[in-house]
Amino acid sequence: MILDKIQKENDIQNIEKEDLPQLAGEIREFLIQKISENGGHLGSNLGVVELTMALHLSFHLPEDKMIWDVGHQSYTHKLLTGRRDGFDTLRKYGGMSGFPKRKESPCDAFDTGHSSTSISAGLGLAMASQLKGEDNYVISVIGDGSLTGGMAWEALNNASRLKRNYIIVLNDNNMSIAENVGGFSEYLNQIRTKEGYQNLKAGVENTLSRLPGRGEQLIRGIRKTKNSIKQFFVPGMLFEEMGLTYLGPYDGHNIDQLTRAFREAKQVNGAVLVHVCTQKGQGYEPAMRHPARFHGAEPFVIETGLPKKKRVKANYTDIFSTVMRKMGDREPNVVAVTAAMPDGTGLKRFRNMFPDRFFDVGIAEQHAVTFAAGLAAAGLKPVVAVYSSFLQRAYDQVIHDVCIQNLPVIFAIDRAGLVGSDGETHQGIFDLSYMSSIPNMCVMAPKNKWELSDMMKFAVHYDGPISLRYPRGEAYDGLARFRTPIEYGKWETIYDENEIALLAVGSMVKTAVEVRDRLREMGYGCTLVNARFVKPLDQEMLRTVQSEHNLLVTMEENVKAGGFGEAVLEYLNEIKSKTRMISIALPDDYVEHGNVDLLKQECGIDAESIVKKIVIEYIGLTK
Repeated sequence: MILDKIQKENDIQNIEKEDLPQLAGEIREFLIQKISENGGHLGSNLGVVELTMALHLSFHLPEDKMIWDVGHQSYTHKLLTGRRDGFDTLRKYGGMSGFPKRKESPCDAFDTGHSSTSISAGLGLAMASQLKGEDNYVISVIGDGSLTGGMAWEALNNASRLKRNYIIVLNDNNMSIAENVGGFSEYLNQIRTKEGYQNLKAGVENTLSRLPGRGEQLIRGIRKTKNSIKQFFVPGMLFEEMGLTYLGPYDGHNIDQLTRAFREAKQVNGAVLVHVCTQKGQGYEPAMRHPARFHGAEPFVIETGLPKKKRVKANYTDIFSTVMRKMGDREPNVVAVTAAMPDGTGLKRFRNMFPDRFFDVGIAEQHAVTFAAGLAAAGLKPVVAVYSSFLQRAYDQVIHDVCIQNLPVIFAIDRAGLVGSDGETHQGIFDLSYMSSIPNMCVMAPKNKWELSDMMKFAVHYDGPISLRYPRGEAYDGLARFRTPIEYGKWETIYDENEIALLAVGSMVKTAVEVRDRLREMGYGCTLVNARFVKPLDQEMLRTVQSEHNLLVTMEENVKAGGFGEAVLEYLNEIKSKTRMISIALPDDYVEHGNVDLLKQECGIDAESIVKKIVIEYIGLTK
């Protein structure tokens, strides 16, 4: 196998040119095999095989710096930098990350995970190299979907002032996770269809190259000139008008064409954008037909592309999807907003039934929130469906544009808590803290699938900003008989005993049931409270519970700092309570990738760890 010759970075530069197509095929076979076993990002990685090979043929790592926007397309990069063995532990606890990690390899120039950051980071690296007198190249690879993010355009605006070479590769596959939307997508569509410009350019260069003596000199001179032919054939020439040199579009699966483009890009004294067109899922028919489904794939059968493990129970996203569809019928003022994730957040059915009331704004969370604020100010009831880790990007907009005006925007916060394999950048472990810190914001968390439905119905009729957070994975269907009507700021008592009181939030109620069962087997009386409102706290119930129990245990799938436990402790201090309290929460740290159950054990929020901590504390308390 040609792939066996790749043992470390830059080894690809020793591969014979005629063997490169075979290497590309072997890389695709390897990725399909490994991701079918372990899961991972497939479509995006299959789409950039030749592009990544061309980059590694054209630049020298780690002296040259490559930044991969988002980073879920970095698998070929990892292969070409000697990390083939790491794919056996891809996205597993203690194993190789699915994203670039500086601690993993010096060839990973910058940690990524969220979109639209690569140009800003690349500019910083390029400017630092200039200040340090280093002679190297910096390359940022960004997808067309990520260019819907405002941060990318802020960086492009700044890049035009750069006085040294800096290469931006626009990987244009007309997809982010869902199909791209908006004006910029339309602009790129126009460029893609202008084949006349590329044909003319190639014809002129071929003709001039045959002129004896001066042909190559003329070609070099033309390349340095921003000529009117380009302005005519490529509509708008937005990038050139911003002060960047634009090259392309190129076939992103043609290694020869790409390496020539990168040689040309190296000659530019300033920022240059190389536009390449690729096919997401290239080389694997199921991924080409269903790019959204193969964005982040679970283990699958290679022959069919179907998941190896069929889902038999609904997850929380499914429940939210059903509720939104029904709510669309009953509540004509309800509208839905997503930042390029209609499938992932469960809004696909709402979109299909109510297309005029559905808004996909692209990968632009800040815009999504302020856009929703505008909808609310006009009398509509917007539901912003977003992953917890992505809502972090719009924290200022939640404060400034929604909560200061007390506008009735509903935040449906999916994947709250530990999400597993995607690691630090995707764990939704901060939202209870950052949402609870904002005045006027109401914060809820459902204990099971029925309470998620009830909370959504409550939220639609609540006159102010409100959020509900729910985890990734199967929806808990226990405690079905406990369905106390939702009342603003009121908790729900599930079991009422004595000695120890468990105050559990959202996903931790299921864990609390198991903790309670174990404690009762050990002879301890145990109350269980569903603390479904994190803000406001149910101070009335909290005052009663602390007076009737020896030990309070708060339980949340959120970092300790600024979380539910700290809010309860603050209140207990205010009323000068003497009752002891244990706060079960995630450490104030970034949690790496791995199986969620294993991560809970490592972080001490699984039932066994909690029981041990409670027993040790309670025994010490009662001695």
